[in-house]
Amino acid sequence: MAGVVSREAYFETGLEVLSDLGYGGLKLAEVCNRLGVTTGSFYHYFSSWPAYTRKLVENWMKQRTVLVIEFAKSEPDPRRRIDSLIQIGLELPHGAEAAIRVWSSIDPEVYELQLQVDQLRFDVMYSSAMELLNDRHQAQMFARWAIYLLVGHEQATLPRDTTALAWIAKQLTDALDSGRFASVPTDG
Repeated sequence: MAGVVSREAYFETGLEVLSDLGYGGLKLAEVCNRLGVTTGSFYHYFSSWPAYTRKLVENWMKQRTVLVIEFAKSEPDPRRRIDSLIQIGLELPHGAEAAIRVWSSIDPEVYELQLQVDQLRFDVMYSSAMELLNDRHQAQMFARWAIYLLVGHEQATLPRDTTALAWIAKQLTDALDSGRFASVPTDG
């Protein structure tokens, strides 16, 4: 067995387990086995399995959404910000993201966090698009398509095809650049 591992290692390993085995595979024994530690090491950091799983999804939200958005907002150019957000979205651990969505369907606390994550991701994409388009409805449509593209991919059971997904994302941003969002019907 390995020696002491960090609290963060437990979070990264938990996401790896979610990615590899899904929500049903997220077990204390699996996390500890992958880290090469005993459950005693686990209880050094976490008082219980429910405490760990709560902290796991909170950490996921912070690392994969809050900090990413803070980083993206540091880019003053909204078009480059959108490119950065899409690229980061393409690189998310989609297996873990999909497993968390499954988990959220049966756990109200995880569902609430998932809603917050989705809203934060939408809001930053919307505000960036709004800076470019200056039209609320067009910006909403762009942000929805971008989020659906990335979320829809993680929900698919097809093999991951990053090249194809990047091509689709480019078509979306090309539509943004060419003014094609001006043809989006108004909601009035």
